[in-house]
Amino acid sequence: MDAQFNCLKTMIARDRTGVMNMTQHVRDVIPTPDNSTNFNVVADSKTTVGTTLDNLKAAVNGETGASATYSAYAEQADAEGHKRLASLWRATAAAEQIHIAMEYNLVMAEDENWPRPEVSKSSDTPLDLNLIASANGEIYETSDMYPSFIKKAQEEGKNAAVLVFTRAKLAEGYHAALYLDAYNNIDTPNDEHYYLCPVCGYIHQGKDFEKCPICFTPASKFVEYDF
Repeated sequence: MDAQFNCLKTMIARDRTGVMNMTQHVRDVIPTPDNSTNFNVVADSKTTVGTTLDNLKAAVNGETGASATYSAYAEQADAEGHKRLASLWRATAAAEQIHIAMEYNLVMAEDENWPRPEVSKSSDTPLDLNLIASANGEIYETSDMYPSFIKKAQEEGKNAAVLVFTRAKLAEGYHAALYLDAYNNIDTPNDEHYYLCPVCGYIHQGKDFEKCPICFTPASKFVEYDF
């Protein structure tokens, strides 16, 4: 478990009020598996790796379930008066839809008859536990599933899949950090909105940023999620 949390160590910075600032730390180059050191697969990997096509389908299935779950959590949070949490879950549900679209397009290039999965979910679990479940799911994807799929795509020379998996893997790490922060500060007032990168699914909290640290999309293109 410690290995799974290593990717979150430098993501979170706080001001004196305790409010999280998603510090940019934007690199000079777009991150890739070849120029980064956070693409290792956890030692106790739970991911079943097939061909890259199989892995794309598995990723679509997993992201579809995650998006539906986050939408259900958002509805529950709204009903319970936690508008900020609802906004975070809606932003991440939309982020997963971005990943689904990227992965599904690659599947269609090789298997045009594969049906896109549809999932609906509901939730009555306490919101704090929903945040932990969300963080755990994102940590699994960023430290296990996507690094495993990237390695296989590299072996097969599937460069388009490497790019898609890389963007999703990196975005999931930031999502996990946001969920853990929301859990730790569930009762702390915070009026900073969430901003979603429409290209890779990265989410930033607050307006003080210039571009996506994953794909370099400018902040002006981001979608705002208010509450």
